[in-house]
Amino acid sequence: MSSLMTIGDFSRAVRLSAKALRFYHQNGILAPALVDEHSGYRLYAAEQIPDAQVIRSLRALRLPVPTIREILAAPDITARAALLSTHLGRLEQELAETQAAAEQLRGLLSPPDPEIAVTFRTVPAMAVLSLSEVIELGDLEQWFREATAQLQSIAARAPGSAGSQLGGVWPNELIADGRGRATVFLTNADDIADDLVGGGLTRETLPPVEVAVAVHRGSDDRVPRAYAALGTYVARHQLATDAPAREIYLEGLPGTDPTTTTEIQWPVFRVTH
Repeated sequence: MSSLMTIGDFSRAVRLSAKALRFYHQNGILAPALVDEHSGYRLYAAEQIPDAQVIRSLRALRLPVPTIREILAAPDITARAALLSTHLGRLEQELAETQAAAEQLRGLLSPPDPEIAVTFRTVPAMAVLSLSEVIELGDLEQWFREATAQLQSIAARAPGSAGSQLGGVWPNELIADGRGRATVFLTNADDIADDLVGGGLTRETLPPVEVAVAVHRGSDDRVPRAYAALGTYVARHQLATDAPAREIYLEGLPGTDPTTTTEIQWPVFRVTH
């Protein structure tokens, strides 16, 4: 082994502070070559410089200390690559969450939306082909993509579905309690042949309902603003009911397309015109 280096000299050589070197020693990823039993001074060998440089590089990539310890102990390149790949996935997820938060903050700082027009309508009973499941709110995005894809596949194979529309039924408890029955549907179900119905799909008739209606155009992350404006209007001018809200997807699909046009139907008990 070459001559030993003091922690100060080793620190200058590897561009790591003495505090960082003591931290890495305490966490078992870069132990000194020798610790003086009388003074407690840490001494390092020149052969440890490459390990210290690797640790510095990995920390710059925001790898946590336990992962660095696993990488240094990995038996081969494949194992190292797998650990790095897992960390990359975490970074990408954090990046996506940060970008979503930035978009929300940008929305808060941007000029407010113009007043959303609210209209009223009595929606007649509708024969639909639906797919329903009790889900957790956190699973909604993935479930919605898979369920609407299944309905789109049916529509593509049904000759009489040219005028059909996709929609959703969203009960209050799904949002308020974080768990509830989510439903997506395809209109004009009477025109869809029985041999295309399967895989959990159900023919049903949605009941007639009086609704206040607002149309959202734009990115999916701004839909809550439309709901807030519609809910405020209903609270001031009409009697809301406990019936679930409905959405009709006029253009694009939330969570799939960058911009969409969604008709939001808020059930009410009308007392004025």
